[in-house]
Amino acid sequence: MAPRYQIRADHDVGTIVVYQAYSPAIADAALRAGRFVAPFSFHRMTWIKPSFLWLMHRSNWARKPGQERVLAVRMTREGWEEALSQAVLTTADPAAVAGAAVHVQWDPERSPRGAALNHYSIQVGIGRRLIRTFADDWIVGLTDLTPQVRKAATLIQTGQAARAQRLIPTERPYPLPRALEDRLCPVTCSR
Repeated sequence: MAPRYQIRADHDVGTIVVYQAYSPAIADAALRAGRFVAPFSFHRMTWIKPSFLWLMHRSNWARKPGQERVLAVRMTREGWEEALSQAVLTTADPAAVAGAAVHVQWDPERSPRGAALNHYSIQVGIGRRLIRTFADDWIVGLTDLTPQVRKAATLIQTGQAARAQRLIPTERPYPLPRALEDRLCPVTCSR
């Protein structure tokens, strides 16, 4: 059984993958440039999610208007942890949340069919003060997962969940430094 609060992600020694869903115009421009460029907005918060299935729930498997394209955003662990070090839980004092460069919230993790699970997944909102740093310094690669997402969705809809599972990225516990764990977990996170 998974711990109630735990970051699970595709990560290696130097990077972590987070997921975002965008309109075709934003995704195509970003993929051509290899980084986020206009029409991506640098003037509003952008939310990144290390849970693939949570994003599939949020974007309805890339069928929600404005979220038809799913990108895997590989970013440095240094950047990820820098963002988390500046984060405030969205459940904190409203004044602290309003002034924070980064917001963190924990939402129920999802099954492939979208059912809420008994453990939580982290969502990280990168605010305007850090969004250029995120886009220009922390991101090391963008991958379009849309064809994989569409194929997995079709397999799930046709009762072939085991085959769909092979298309879902493998996520494992992320070793959150103790200071960040104490800062960001509503209760003790498990390593």
